[in-house]
Amino acid sequence: MLTSQTKHALHCILLLCVLLVYQFATGGIQWGSNESLNFDPWERYGYTATFLLYLLRCFTILPLPQVLFNLYGLTRFNAFPGKVKLTGSPLLAPFICIRVVTRGDYKELVKNNVSRNMKQCLEAGLENFLIEVVTDKPIDLPQHRRTREIVVPSSYTPKSGALFKARALQYCLEDGVNILNDNDWIVHLDEETLLTENSIRGILNFVLDGKHHFGQGLITYANEDVVNWITTVADSFRVADDMGKLRAQFTLFHKPYFSWKGSFVVTLVSSVS
Repeated sequence: MLTSQTKHALHCILLLCVLLVYQFATGGIQWGSNESLNFDPWERYGYTATFLLYLLRCFTILPLPQVLFNLYGLTRFNAFPGKVKLTGSPLLAPFICIRVVTRGDYKELVKNNVSRNMKQCLEAGLENFLIEVVTDKPIDLPQHRRTREIVVPSSYTPKSGALFKARALQYCLEDGVNILNDNDWIVHLDEETLLTENSIRGILNFVLDGKHHFGQGLITYANEDVVNWITTVADSFRVADDMGKLRAQFTLFHKPYFSWKGSFVVTLVSSVS
């Protein structure tokens, strides 16, 4: 059976091969010289056209920092990590609120995912937690001491003028609605996001460490039944973005200089309230 290090090495080799094949296919790398390219563009196209062409080529350099960070992250960090080891006892972890945001259109989906996420939390040894469902429409979540349903009033308008998900999350922080303390943590999820044992262990290690107030984890797709392969494969670039650029920026800078996803965000309450 291949080890995680071997899998990552094969992953890097495959990535290098894909890049080389693409460069040869598009003419970025050529064998020998091409006489058809040996000409003076200023004479052939004129000064105005040549200047515009060179200017357009310069624009392709703009995403270069993101490309380099993505390549660095995909090759530097193990893409096939093993089981996450806890750095401390879950019993010593601060209170964690798993906050799910939904419009409330798919009630059964939300209920099933809340049940599955709660089961994963308990199996991972998490004790001090609550699952909150913030919804625009009532979903009649079953009563449980570890769950809470928050229905955002249609008349609610935040001072910032935020809309949609931001509006719902802001409502949770309002006086009379918020029940969390400044030292508690919030794990922001979308309605379809499912937690795994490894992700819960990673969250526990992050909050127990306490060095940073914001964190974000990897989201993968096609873990359940695939409804549409085309859209599922299209989403694969987001996984590569998580594994490469986002992981590199958080490891090196601990700040989202390049981008930031809207789900699977871990935050300290005092940093958002």
